[in-house]
Amino acid sequence: MSLLGNIKPIDDRTIRRQVVQKLKDLIVAGKLEPGQRLTEQELARSLGVSRGPLREAIRELIDIGLLTSIPYKGLFVRSFDRKDLEEIYSLRTALEQFAFQQCWNLRTEKSLADLRQRNHNLIETVDRGADPERAIEEELILHGWCYELANHTLLLRAWERLKPNLQFYFSLHQQAHSRAGPFRQAHEVYVALACGNDLEAMLAHLADHMRQGLETTISRLETPDIPKA
Repeated sequence: MSLLGNIKPIDDRTIRRQVVQKLKDLIVAGKLEPGQRLTEQELARSLGVSRGPLREAIRELIDIGLLTSIPYKGLFVRSFDRKDLEEIYSLRTALEQFAFQQCWNLRTEKSLADLRQRNHNLIETVDRGADPERAIEEELILHGWCYELANHTLLLRAWERLKPNLQFYFSLHQQAHSRAGPFRQAHEVYVALACGNDLEAMLAHLADHMRQGLETTISRLETPDIPKA
């Protein structure tokens, strides 16, 4: 009997997942630029995969909003215009406020210690200043706390679906401002209120924090537009 008899061949679904993750990483890191036109032939050659799993991966990335397919024009890395930014911020505000409403009475000393640790990890990454991509991940891990604690399956799925778009936006924002992450004190009020006793103050802070972020982004961040369908 072959020593490798228990090893199953890699199927197209496994390859598709690997391709999705690879393209997602390239887009979020800015190595595939906003508005850049892509072709199946070039992607298949560069990634060393066949067209079948590549097409499935492309469909998934279009579905979550990182790629855009325009009839008669081609496949593009998505870019942000004002409407895109407004939609992301409004949806994120609504989701995060709902997450805090759901998790508020589920907080424990252990879960609050976890939140503080996530903020500490983010600050350490920002202070090192050498890994902007990791800083993005740490910021999303911090904000993911309320979604995970809420014990709401559909809400968590909505967050996971939105997260790649936020990663992409955060990456563009950092590149535009030559920053290695958010300001180290950016989440002090957020964490303090999340650990406090005033839910209404937490919800108001979220709305104000998100609104200021939107206004700053629209005024400072220039993003290229791809052709519209």
